[in-house]
Amino acid sequence: MLYNKELSNHMRIIGEEVPFVRSVSIGIYIKVGSVDENLINNGITHFIEHMFFKGTPKYTARQLADTMSRIGGRINAYTSKEYVCFYAHVLDEHLDEVIDILSDMIQHSNFYEEDIEKEKGIILEEYSMYEDSPEEIVLDEMHSTIWPNHAIGYNIIGTKETIKSMNQKMLQDYVASRYVGDNMVVSIVGKINFEKIAKKLEDAFSDITSGEKTRRTSPILYAPGKKVFKKDIEQGHLAISYPSIDYFHEDTYGMNILSAIVGGGLNSRLFQSVREEEGLAYSIYSYVETFYQTGLFTTYAATSASQIPQLYGAIRHEMDKLLSDGITPRELIETKEQLKSNTIIGMENMGARMSHYGKGSLLKNDITSMDDLIEGVNNVTLDDVNRLIHETFQYNQESITLATPFDEDLEKL
Repeated sequence: MLYNKELSNHMRIIGEEVPFVRSVSIGIYIKVGSVDENLINNGITHFIEHMFFKGTPKYTARQLADTMSRIGGRINAYTSKEYVCFYAHVLDEHLDEVIDILSDMIQHSNFYEEDIEKEKGIILEEYSMYEDSPEEIVLDEMHSTIWPNHAIGYNIIGTKETIKSMNQKMLQDYVASRYVGDNMVVSIVGKINFEKIAKKLEDAFSDITSGEKTRRTSPILYAPGKKVFKKDIEQGHLAISYPSIDYFHEDTYGMNILSAIVGGGLNSRLFQSVREEEGLAYSIYSYVETFYQTGLFTTYAATSASQIPQLYGAIRHEMDKLLSDGITPRELIETKEQLKSNTIIGMENMGARMSHYGKGSLLKNDITSMDDLIEGVNNVTLDDVNRLIHETFQYNQESITLATPFDEDLEKL
């Protein structure tokens, strides 16, 4: 059974009691991300995520790490464009200790200047590691290319300049204004007693005020674009994107099916034709990204830099076949079964359930049940997917990003 409760500071608690396991997954989801930043503070959400692990008056950074090691649990965090999450997976007997640690980190982190300066160096190294990953660069830079005038196109890490500009007052002021009860959801799944945990969380987060909800109203306008990054690499890394749906859209299930058919696995069209039959790429896949006002359908592939034109041509050939012939009834049936199996098996993991409930509650103020997920997939028709093919693959809306060692002219692709 799924429980839902609002605390006095407006934090929401989503919980599911699973009595046959001995573990608990807990996530603190906060509605703040790079989409809420500007050109001056870009990367601040990611920087704050790091600083929350640098110690509090109660725990030093070493004590935080030692405590989690002692109880045998895992604790971590990540920052996305639309939210940040702090999470842990532990045995049920250690849950109280983990709640104490997470709540203390989020409410009472020190933000010492010397730690901030050290963390700048660490994050700059992370940035350098990112620059050494052409796949990440191509996929991230696609965002900045097609959304040049909106924060949704910003790099989550920030820039070297904004990272270096972070200071104690900036960080503390940002936490005070954004990390508030109205922007927070706690998702907890596993061997728990929900009412007892809700009381524990009420006490543990008593220093969090309700605050003001994050509101995102700035329009996101898609601008088709092409961009080349010349890098000293062996392979060319190619990303092709088209505008797609947001995460409230009724065609969510249909787009997931289309993505799976195009490039979602070993039996997808792109994998079979571009890799297996033509041998043009080792890595090739497609995926759908959904945000609150927009979305993308993206295909990524890597090949020998000299073969980029052939690779692009092979991908477009598959798109042309989809546009002219559509998908087959067999593809639809098999892909539905694949998605349903992946969903059901995935949701048997406590961490996956916790994440599904937390993100749904935070971003959509709604949690889709397992039965509704399966029904949504089952209800997609052949006509639905074939309609989405024509709505998605509009070549005048195509965007291309490429990392290559050559002076590539994208207009020739």
